Amino acid sequence: MASHRRPKTPGRARITVLTAAAATTVALSATAAQSAQAAPKQTTAELKAQIDKLNSDADTAVQQYDKAQSDQQTLQKQVNTLQDQVARQQASVTAKASALGAVASAQYRSGAIDPSVQLMLSSDPTEYLNSASAQSQITSSQSNMLAELKTEQSTLNNEKSEAETKLKALDATSKQLAASKASVQKKLAAAQAKLDSLTAAQAAALKAANAAAAEKAAAAASSSSSSSSSSSSASGSSSSKAGDSVEAIAYAAAQTKLGDAYVYGATGPNTFDCSGLTQWAYAQAGVAIGRTTYDQINAGTAVTRANLQVGDLVFFNGDSHVGIYAGNNTVLHAPHTGTVVKYESIDTIGSIYAMRHI
Repeated sequence: MASHRRPKTPGRARITVLTAAAATTVALSATAAQSAQAAPKQTTAELKAQIDKLNSDADTAVQQYDKAQSDQQTLQKQVNTLQDQVARQQASVTAKASALGAVASAQYRSGAIDPSVQLMLSSDPTEYLNSASAQSQITSSQSNMLAELKTEQSTLNNEKSEAETKLKALDATSKQLAASKASVQKKLAAAQAKLDSLTAAQAAALKAANAAAAEKAAAAASSSSSSSSSSSSASGSSSSKAGDSVEAIAYAAAQTKLGDAYVYGATGPNTFDCSGLTQWAYAQAGVAIGRTTYDQINAGTAVTRANLQVGDLVFFNGDSHVGIYAGNNTVLHAPHTGTVVKYESIDTIGSIYAMRHI
């Protein structure tokens, strides 16, 4: 007969462990929820600061790209010039060698080829030129022709060597340009990713803050222009000179580009990056200040912030960004990808690195 046993009751220890584990799980879930709720939301100012930092990093990469692009263009011009020189020099050498070859042919037909003419028939130009110069039998006319040919051949060799060196430098610069472009795109992607991560409310708040700041800066610049005009009118004959200064002309030119899109690597006339805008503006005043911030920061004379004048260049964040001083603590500049040429408070762009009066 089968026996019937009552199931064993779980031990007290096991119940205690299970209960403790469940309590711990509940506690951790509650803590996580509280942490999520307690995590402070980023303010609009904090978001703007983060995005500005990403754009500043991109600015540095853009200037490196601009420099590589400028170097590439310069080297390409030099290579083109050298290649033209090599072609002309080669034609001259060929013509002189042909003239000497005609002399050799004439003597060959007469059956009296002297040692110098035999050398002219050599298949090795270098051996021919070196040996020919030592022949005492060469006539005065032939000697002069040989001397000229030897000189021109030497010039041709030097030009070919220089062209080869420039071509290697051009190749290296082209690779640097490609690397810089990749770096720019990577940093711009990081900035865009941050923008894409914003909630609709955050994006709207950031847009509103930027719009308000731009409107305030534009008003300050306009006020500065009005004050300058009043001061110029009151100063009589000196007003014409002030209005015709390099800085004033460059600033006026830059103002005509307000609203034009920022495009990295662009130098106008309808799209610009930061140094492209300043280069273009000063070119309208007849002054070349270089393509990049690295060039422009060495142009003109250094000034203090207290002595800034409208039209002066202001450099930010090391030497990665440049704008044109618009008065009343504002600059006119091409900020970064996704924006347009506009006014902005000098205090919102970054740390001032240098100021130049051209």
